[in-house]
Amino acid sequence: MSETRRRLETAKTRPRAPDSDSADSPVDPEQQQQIRIAWAYFVEGLTQAEIAERLGLTRLRVNRILQICREAGLIQIRIQSPLASCVALERALIRRYGLRDAVVVPTPRDEDKIRAAIGVALGGYVENAVHDGMLVGIGWGLTLRLGLQSIRRRRMTDLSVVSLIGSMTRGSGENTFEIVSRFADLHDADRFYLAAPVYADDEAQRDSLLGRGVLRDIYDKAKSADMALISVGNVSDHNLMLALGVVDREAAALRAAGAVGDVLGNWLDAEGRPVEHPLNRRMVALSLDDLARIPTVVLASGGGYKFEIIRAALRRRCVNVLITDEKLAERLAEDREG
Repeated sequence: MSETRRRLETAKTRPRAPDSDSADSPVDPEQQQQIRIAWAYFVEGLTQAEIAERLGLTRLRVNRILQICREAGLIQIRIQSPLASCVALERALIRRYGLRDAVVVPTPRDEDKIRAAIGVALGGYVENAVHDGMLVGIGWGLTLRLGLQSIRRRRMTDLSVVSLIGSMTRGSGENTFEIVSRFADLHDADRFYLAAPVYADDEAQRDSLLGRGVLRDIYDKAKSADMALISVGNVSDHNLMLALGVVDREAAALRAAGAVGDVLGNWLDAEGRPVEHPLNRRMVALSLDDLARIPTVVLASGGGYKFEIIRAALRRRCVNVLITDEKLAERLAEDREG
């Protein structure tokens, strides 16, 4: 067996994130190059010629490395070996923000593909973390929907899924109703919906909706979730609620109030504090205090434009697992104000 192939076989069986600090272990530059090539080809969707140009290699060399990856079994549904630089960032984020776990993926050159790359990592994390008898709470967003595409269908026993936030009245594949339904279908799970608009007409209506009856029961079920899967949005058209016209008229007022984005419809400032705005008193969603009490809260989000709101969520300490991209992770790890 060749030395290159032996290293790939070794990488296949190596744990993704050992308990000790992986940044202190020797880095194999050849293996690092192999994984970068595999990621660029299978996740970013680059051609072999584009990869060769990016890394300063010949197309023939790229082709040979991809063939070795296939033969060694390194490439399955997702890439089984991390990049050393990403593992180092994972450990740095865990230490810096007191996280339970972190997953960092290489940042695609095309920013539009960042959510897809994070979705692949989210799918892998969920497959390993979800087990029989769990109650999983789910938010909404494109990243979560893309994550479902990377999860294999498998029947589970006594698994339930519940929405953590109300739905938008306008149909969207990223809406909480569709995401909860898809997750439940993948696992033959029971499903429970917070069947109300994400924002009530006023505070009194919101209190009435969540104060009694079936919606109160669903809210209490969401509070008791074992794991929560969420994403975040900033105050721009990248945010699903602004893009679909749910709160587009409020954008200027939210910015004026200091909002940098939302977590489950809760609009936060840069320090992670709810801003003074009527939307925060009308939202039909799990409160951030109740979210923080869930044992495992996974935030899957990335891209430079989301830096402030991701940092705000980490400062709020309402999440304890972060799945993000390498460039964003570097900014978080190096941020002096973190």
